Amino acid sequence: MPILRDAVLRTAPQDGVGAEVSLSERYSGQLGQDLFLSKMRELGVDVSRETSDQLEALVSTLVRWQKAINLVGRTTIEDVWIRHVLDSAQLAPLIPPEAKSLADLGSGGGFPGLVLAALRPDLDMILIEVDARKAAFLGEAGRRMGLKKPPRVVIGRIEEAPASKADVVTARALAPLGQLLVWADRHRGDTAICLFHKGKGWQVELTEATKDWDITCQPLSSKTDSDAVILRIGSYTATGVRDRQPKGRRRQDHDGN
Repeated sequence: MPILRDAVLRTAPQDGVGAEVSLSERYSGQLGQDLFLSKMRELGVDVSRETSDQLEALVSTLVRWQKAINLVGRTTIEDVWIRHVLDSAQLAPLIPPEAKSLADLGSGGGFPGLVLAALRPDLDMILIEVDARKAAFLGEAGRRMGLKKPPRVVIGRIEEAPASKADVVTARALAPLGQLLVWADRHRGDTAICLFHKGKGWQVELTEATKDWDITCQPLSSKTDSDAVILRIGSYTATGVRDRQPKGRRRQDHDGN
């Protein structure tokens, strides 16, 4: 069970006026935002009023668009500030101060890309999304957030989008680690790091990925889910196994799906 989600549910009023407020109103509203800001301070990140307002604009846009497009899991919208905003924002302290650009693969509902665009306004942000409707949401949300440096939204398949050569590559709830490494290889710069959200089966994924890649990887505990990690991956290169046949043909076929 998610660590902070349990905490939020335990703080919910059980009777009186507070009990009449819906879960969505409680946790996508002020209570969720306040808890998010508190947890960010624990991470050593002081979120400014301007940034907080930008994130609030993202959440309000998400809630409105969610009625027409499935941007996030329907049940998770109830505690969006923790399940999505904080889950994304925990990457901010992991991004090197000297980084200049970030490519977010499969940006979907803007997590983590738009959250990090607010927290690191100095970055050139590239959001890659194949679904045109979700890409339209990313553009609209970015405009409503009033970001100083609007993200560049790229509509297309990750493996076909122009190479980003970014300093940081991110992905959340997108694909198995082995596939992420293939996609990220196209969009990372020479000294880039990758920050990937991974759930309960991350160790199995890592073991499988090392059959095809030599990886420098550091698993970091997630701040929102006791079963999840953030995989911080530095340099990685293809091993000889990846180039053998027929495994190479199978991967090529998979990439073309």
